[in-house]
Amino acid sequence: MTSPQAPIPKRVLFVCLGNICRSPAAEGLFLHLLTSQGLEAEFTVDSAGTGSWHVGKPADGRMRAAASARGIDLPSRARQIESADLERFDLILTMDHDNRHQVQSLAQGMGGRATAEIRCITSYCQQFDADHIPDPYYGGEAGFDHVLDLLEDACANLLRELRAA
Repeated sequence: MTSPQAPIPKRVLFVCLGNICRSPAAEGLFLHLLTSQGLEAEFTVDSAGTGSWHVGKPADGRMRAAASARGIDLPSRARQIESADLERFDLILTMDHDNRHQVQSLAQGMGGRATAEIRCITSYCQQFDADHIPDPYYGGEAGFDHVLDLLEDACANLLRELRAA
């Protein structure tokens, strides 16, 4: 008699430019959704940036404050995406078209070793008509809330789709 195997975790990586605003917010939101539904063991979730400027730093304080006001923790430290991520993760979700282009270029340089599906996270938005998640870094406080609104929409639909797969 064989015991049923636990489901293989779905591995999701969120990517933005510096990994201090948008992608850690997406990571934190997705983790929050997973925890609220008891699904943490089914997923591996991380975030990264295409640039290295902020490596090792926590998420931007303004984004942490906006997320905290919604009961969401942003635990990650900034890191830069690396080639191994394109083999380690099943799905890489970028915040905008420039990020997607940079990740796709990295994948092309790996030949057939890159196995991750690369998509823009806004492809999961249903409440908002958005083709990218705007970078709130140089804007005001409202920009951080807007990013969280977009990401809440996208992450909820992402989880729904991944659970149905």
